[in-house]
Amino acid sequence: MRKQDLRFDYHRYHRLLSEADDENKRLALIDLLIEEKARDRLAAQRASDRAAMTAHTIATVLKNGRN
Repeated sequence: MRKQDLRFDYHRYHRLLSEADDENKRLALIDLLIEEKARDRLAAQRASDRAAMTAHTIATVLKNGRN
């Protein structure tokens, strides 16, 4: 049921939901959705951290260039 994809894939989730015809498959789908959302949030946080570090580095370089 797992597929590595960094964007929301409506058709994939719709297909998985239609295939979830018993409790175990529904629970597996819920776990998958939670896991993928957590992965997306972690990726967003890492991107934000990289942007902050880049901004800090640029500010430091510009500040040192004035001296």
